[in-house]
Formats: sequence, C-alpha cells, structure tokens
Amino acid sequence: MKKINLLGFAIADMENLMQELGEKRFKGRQLFKWLYYFNEYNFDRMTDLSLPLRQKLTKKYEFSGLNEEIVRKSVDGTEKYLFALDDGNHIETVLIPDKGKNTVCLSSQAGCALGCRFCATGLMGFKRNLTCGEIIGQLIFLRRKYGSEAFQNIVFMGMGEPLLNYDNMVAAIEIISSEIGLVHSAKKISVSTVGIVPQIYKLADSDLKVNLAISLHAATDEKRKKIIPIAAKYDLKALMEAVRYFVETKGKRITFEYIIFDGFNDSMDDIKALAGLIRGIPCKINLLAYNPVGALTYNRPSDEKVNEFGRLLYPRVPAVTVRKSRGLDIEAACGQLAGKQRP
Repeated sequence: MKKINLLGFAIADMENLMQELGEKRFKGRQLFKWLYYFNEYNFDRMTDLSLPLRQKLTKKYEFSGLNEEIVRKSVDGTEKYLFALDDGNHIETVLIPDKGKNTVCLSSQAGCALGCRFCATGLMGFKRNLTCGEIIGQLIFLRRKYGSEAFQNIVFMGMGEPLLNYDNMVAAIEIISSEIGLVHSAKKISVSTVGIVPQIYKLADSDLKVNLAISLHAATDEKRKKIIPIAAKYDLKALMEAVRYFVETKGKRITFEYIIFDGFNDSMDDIKALAGLIRGIPCKINLLAYNPVGALTYNRPSDEKVNEFGRLLYPRVPAVTVRKSRGLDIEAACGQLAGKQRP
C-alpha cells in the first residue's frame, strides 16, 4: 500500500492524524516540529514519540520532497531547478544570490491561466494549482541541499498567479513562518500578483504579515490590456484602490514591478503616467529589462535605456531600483524551462 506523504500537512492536520491513531493531539505538534523545524524525516529518530507510535508512522506515512529533474547554474550564480511532479507536470524554482543574501522565487501553479503576452508560463496554459506540499517542497529541497541559510528572502514570483491559488499559498506561508515550522519571518516573504483585485483585499484583511508586489508593467489601461489580459477585468482604478487599501490596512510600503519592453512602455509619457498613477502611495518601483522569450515578440531594451528611464522617473516617485537581469544564459525567466517539457 502506498504511504501517505505528510509534506504540506499543517499542525491541525497532524493533530487530527494523531487522534485517528489513538494518540493525544499534542503529539501532532511534536511530529510537525520534527519534520519542519528539525528537518528530521526518519520517524525512528523522533525520540519523544513512543516506539509503537513511531512504528505506526513508519508503516503508513512518509515525508517525501521534490526531486530535481534539471538543474542549471548561470555565470552570475543564479540557479534554476526544474521539478517533475507526480502527475508529470513540471514547475520551476529559481535561487538568486545577491550581496550575500539569497532570494528564492517560488512557483504556485503549474502553468498559468492569465496568458500575459510577455510570459513563457502563459504560453503553457493552466495545468493546475500546486498543493501546499508542492509549494513547501521547493523550500525544503533547497534547505536539504544548502542548509538552513539556503535563502533569506522568499518571493511568490515564479510560475503561476499566487492569488489564484490563495488557500494553498496561505497554508504554505503559515508553515513557512511558524515558530515550530521553517521559522522564516513573514516580513521577508513577498507575494507578487498581476492584480487580482478581490484577493488583494482578502490578503489585506488576513493576519499574514507578508509584503505585496504588483506586476504593473504599464501605467495606462490601454497599454496594460495589450500585455495583461486580466487588466480588462480589473482596470487600474480598481487595482490602485485595492493597493491603497492594502497599504492603509497593513501599514506597509508596496512594491511595483515594472518590466521595460523596448519601444512599448519606455517613453517620457510612460514615466509621467507612472508617476501620476502611484502618486501618494508609499512604494518603491523595481525596474527590470525584459528577459526575452524566443516565441514572443517583445524586445529587450538596452541597459542604457533602462538606466535613463530610472533616472528620469526617480525625482517623480518615492524610490526606484533598477534590477539587473539574472540568469539570462540559463533561461531563468518564469516558465522558459518548464514550457519545453511534456507532461
């Protein structure tokens, strides 16, 4: 009989499991701590659990993580992992080193339903939501490989739209930030969304202390609809109202991600529109040159053009950071590697 994988089980799930096994519920917290906090996956070594209980767990359960199918490492140190899931779908995880601190980009879905015109994941279409365990598994893989200091920052900015997998994303964040889980501060977790307005309000009203990043990429509805189809449903007025609500409710500065496409959203008019759009919102703007995807028509601007855009934008907005593209030589943009695989 195939064993049940406990990867992704929350504290309450493990408490219920113990109750089903005829044990006290508090033993579920002990099991949770062994698996996530101590990174111990051999039930026989969980010494505060009785021998009969350990035998029951060994017989019926396991804690099995993700296994990489392809690993690529860039000359700039960026690492990209392709994981094959049990059903044959593929997801990617990217580890980005920066000044002694590593950021991990997590996937939340296999494929994506939103079909943004510049995104390799969008070309795949939507396969399915990732389970809580598959989200957590990306982090556990990296900790098994590199230890507890494998990463310092987490961004839900990989494959998929995290706010369309809201419940599993929240469940994963709760395990990640639990004091007996992965013990990673929610203040160092960012959720990036293309602008799912109802879920932004929901996240604002939640107890989660995560940061929010908006994939903006254009400052007018006319341009944004050309590259982000969901913008036809949630226009900039509605999006900015939700952003302001998040900022006021959470008391947090927000991040706007702005990818620059050569000749599309890089003019002085675009700078003025962007400055006007975010006026009065405590924020920072991350500028990034488009990371080319072979099958798509948008072009990468020169570094000089990106720097000039930032120089002209900065006096008009609170903060601007020009991000250097990472992993160009290993196709590190979301979905570029997974899109080549067949389920």
